[in-house]
Amino acid sequence: MSAIYPFAALRPVPEAAETVAAVPYDVVSTEEARALAAENALSFLHVSRPEIDLAPGVSPYSDAVYELATKNFAQLKRDAPLVVEEAPSLYLYRLQMGAHVQTGMAACYSLDEYDRDLIRKHEKTRPDKEDDRTRHMLAIGAQTGPVFLTYRASKAVDSIVARVVQQAPLFDFTAADGVRHQVWQVPAVENHAIVEAFGTVDSLYIADGHHRAASAARARRTLAGRGSGEHDRVMAVAFPDSQMQVLPYNRVVSDLRGLTPAAFLDALRKTLSVREGGPATPSGKGSVAMYLGGAWYTIAMPAASDALDVDLLQTAILEPLLGIADVRTDKRIDFVGGIRGTSELEQLVNAGKFAVAFSLYPVSVADLMRIADAGGIMPPKSTWFEPKLRDGLLSHVI
Repeated sequence: MSAIYPFAALRPVPEAAETVAAVPYDVVSTEEARALAAENALSFLHVSRPEIDLAPGVSPYSDAVYELATKNFAQLKRDAPLVVEEAPSLYLYRLQMGAHVQTGMAACYSLDEYDRDLIRKHEKTRPDKEDDRTRHMLAIGAQTGPVFLTYRASKAVDSIVARVVQQAPLFDFTAADGVRHQVWQVPAVENHAIVEAFGTVDSLYIADGHHRAASAARARRTLAGRGSGEHDRVMAVAFPDSQMQVLPYNRVVSDLRGLTPAAFLDALRKTLSVREGGPATPSGKGSVAMYLGGAWYTIAMPAASDALDVDLLQTAILEPLLGIADVRTDKRIDFVGGIRGTSELEQLVNAGKFAVAFSLYPVSVADLMRIADAGGIMPPKSTWFEPKLRDGLLSHVI
């Protein structure tokens, strides 16, 4: 079963929702965040990325950053304003990007279940990123960015969702990137029915937000002296697997380990089938597109029914030919979310910032669940879920 809990959300008043809402803290650089929030004093980026309000070059992990997060959060509460719901509630959060629509359950989820792996993971986390979000969470006393969960679709949950969305939403706006965000406060009479319906959901899976979830668990341990309370739960939005949209997470490498493009191609062809041309985005699993020397190539990966293309890329190319043993720590490799398109890969290579780019076929949600169910770990930056939730619309006070 999967336990979910209503919570008294801290949220903007409806007329301020669009202005407050901000992209997740970890999908933009400091420079990008600074530019996005430059003309918007109410942007939640002033809370989630407070270094943007300090001098360039200040470490985002300095004490001054967390102190400023606390100050900016207090100011945003006054200026937006942000209000706390009078009674705990569940919420529906709908994302629409073009023709794609997905509706998730925004609630608090059990950190006991997270610790017991009933909320399943597929990625390892980095201690420095955990440290950052744990400090941020404790400094401001709230979880401000929801974890992105998925679960095997439930007809019982779907039927309740269908009823609730017939009512007027609490928030409804289209962001600058064209994604429509709608949030409904679930009527009190439906809360119990949803809690019961989720009781039949066997497992929840973290799609995005491993560091937020791990940080919530760490903050809980720090606050354990308070006894049972809100810090025992993590705010998340859970979407049915049937509605999820996964884009690829592509790779770029800064150099060819001393090889020329021609020599690198020769080395590839000794063990793999490589042909010039083909789509910049692979048409199916088992194929990787490579941009090198101003041209696209199609690489047929070794046949392995249960292996992910990202794993095969690592074992067949990145490690043996380019000497990249650990993509978590090697500074020669970087990652480009699929939402940026393959033109971004071309630009990075053409500009000389990177020597080669690899475009991957998206990992399926079924593969994610299969690996998580087996207790396996996927390579970092294997999935890019789109569209993204916005920070600041719902916060959980701990």
